[in-house]
Amino acid sequence: MNIEDQIRVKIESLIQPSYMNLINESFKHNVPENSETHFNLTAVSEYFNGLSKVARHQQVYKVLEDELAGPIHALSLHLFTPEEWSSEPASLETPDCAGGEREN
Repeated sequence: MNIEDQIRVKIESLIQPSYMNLINESFKHNVPENSETHFNLTAVSEYFNGLSKVARHQQVYKVLEDELAGPIHALSLHLFTPEEWSSEPASLETPDCAGGEREN
């Protein structure tokens, strides 16, 4: 199972999201082609009700601790309750990497 699938399975198991968008953004960075090192996760779940934003991140970091200790270099998190999601601005994109030159 690739890293993206591992993340998806673990997040779905932990928070049972009503909405989840997981994007491998490694292509935006100076890494080899087909890398799985940089991810952007947006998730909406009742699981986050009553949890601070910091606590939400901590829960996700805990469930993904093996991946974060190894292959994942960066993980951008956008974690919402359903109520927050209904009023959140649309742009959740991460910026392109400014470090390093790509070798082609």
